[in-house]
Amino acid sequence: MSYRVVIPTAGIGSRLEKLTKHLNKSLVSVAHRPILSHLIEQFPQTCEFVIALGHKGELVKNFLELAYSERIFNFVNVELYEGKGSGLGHSLLCCEEYLQEPFVFISCDTLVKETIPNPEYNWLGFSSVKDLSPYRTLKLKGQDVIQINEKGKDNSRDDRAYIGLAGVYDYTSFWSAMKEEKKTSIEQGEVHGLKNILKQKTIKSKAFTWFDTGNPEVLDLARKSYQEIDAPNILEKENEAIWFVGERVIKFSTDSQFIQNRFKRADKLNGFVPKLLDLKKNMYSYTKVQGQVLSDIINPSLFNYFLEYCQNFWKKEVLNSEEQKAFEKRCHQFYHDKTVDRIKLFYKNLDQQDGTESINGQVMPSLASLLNRIDWKNLSNGLAGRFHGDFHFENILWDAKEKKFTLLDWRQDFGGSLEIGDVYYDLAKLLHGLIVPHDSIVKNLFSIEWKDKEISFNLHRKKALVECEQQFNMWCEKSGFSLSKVRILTALIYLNIAALHHYPYSLFLYALGKKMLKKELS
Repeated sequence: MSYRVVIPTAGIGSRLEKLTKHLNKSLVSVAHRPILSHLIEQFPQTCEFVIALGHKGELVKNFLELAYSERIFNFVNVELYEGKGSGLGHSLLCCEEYLQEPFVFISCDTLVKETIPNPEYNWLGFSSVKDLSPYRTLKLKGQDVIQINEKGKDNSRDDRAYIGLAGVYDYTSFWSAMKEEKKTSIEQGEVHGLKNILKQKTIKSKAFTWFDTGNPEVLDLARKSYQEIDAPNILEKENEAIWFVGERVIKFSTDSQFIQNRFKRADKLNGFVPKLLDLKKNMYSYTKVQGQVLSDIINPSLFNYFLEYCQNFWKKEVLNSEEQKAFEKRCHQFYHDKTVDRIKLFYKNLDQQDGTESINGQVMPSLASLLNRIDWKNLSNGLAGRFHGDFHFENILWDAKEKKFTLLDWRQDFGGSLEIGDVYYDLAKLLHGLIVPHDSIVKNLFSIEWKDKEISFNLHRKKALVECEQQFNMWCEKSGFSLSKVRILTALIYLNIAALHHYPYSLFLYALGKKMLKKELS
């Protein structure tokens, strides 16, 4: 049958706190896909959707256009999505003109495991939960709904939680109540219309395995339940996200310039990175590339093959004197100025000051004194050329069948330049991943402790990575690269990113970076 699906996404999603600081709650990830993706994919290709937009609405619209270009969406802007007069009922009333036929209503934070039936009759979704108090409840007689109760009212042990999922066949009865009693509609949302149907018609019940993803604790349960065995290990960032939707990958950032520059740089890295499909203000999409993440399969033989590949990738650029001067200036700002700012942020985050603490039993000078020992002029005299900018194994795919590498998640610029960066920075990023593999962090294979002025840390990594690091060191020397410069830059990278991660990983990066810097400058 022909029907539509309405998904209200206008609300702020305050219960999820920091997760909805930059995103609409429907875009919060479960199994590396937005919750909204899980909802959309529950319904046939023939279904039209009505999406109520409000908080971060443009992001919702952009995502759906990138991820499901073959689907039909009717977007409705809800200007009043917070404050007096706002609410689910108001959002639905804004959508009325698109819902003059049988439709399915589903809350944007409702995840269910079972197939959702079409609205060829009236039905309400329910689930059995231990604590009914936070939810509206349904009183059942057999499979029939005989009463819809408000939260915490008239509940009995046999009642079931209503999950914000309904099939509305008698839509005229639904809208009659919603329009005639707007104040009540705003207060009760879709339930007011459903109660009116119940006065006149039969409403069946339908049981679901339900996750209320608007609840932080339940969201965690949903993420565990939906987690795929071969899913990529991605560290969640507050201001960025990457989503895998079918054969498409969508990258999001709060920084629109970051996204725009990423997209532009893809042309300059043509043949080495995936071909991008489409661009929005804060998102871009590309076709999913086949292959294995290099971190999962790395061994000395494959690593040697990769180093040969790198020689072709790092296309050196011949600069004139003015261009060289500008390049060295960018390097200095990127290495020195950014490091100083990030270290200040790290100390602020941990409410600490630069000092002479002990790290793994070795007394350290202040970090400021170590930074003063660096020959910044020499460090900034890098090797200008084509660059990636985030060159570690999680961003490198290997297709064994095609014997081809594909680079992912390239940096958007180098000190403002889209074309030229420092090859030494790529080398340092590569060493960064050899010493601190992503997998070891995800699996918590590190320890860190800070007592008084004593810091102690440890890290477990695969034997193959230790061997690859030794191989890398020899290759650098053989290829004419300064290994000392690479290791100093690697230490600075650890110190830079320490401020961007949560404790205790942030402290681990700081301790490792400082210890490594001390060793290289001794």
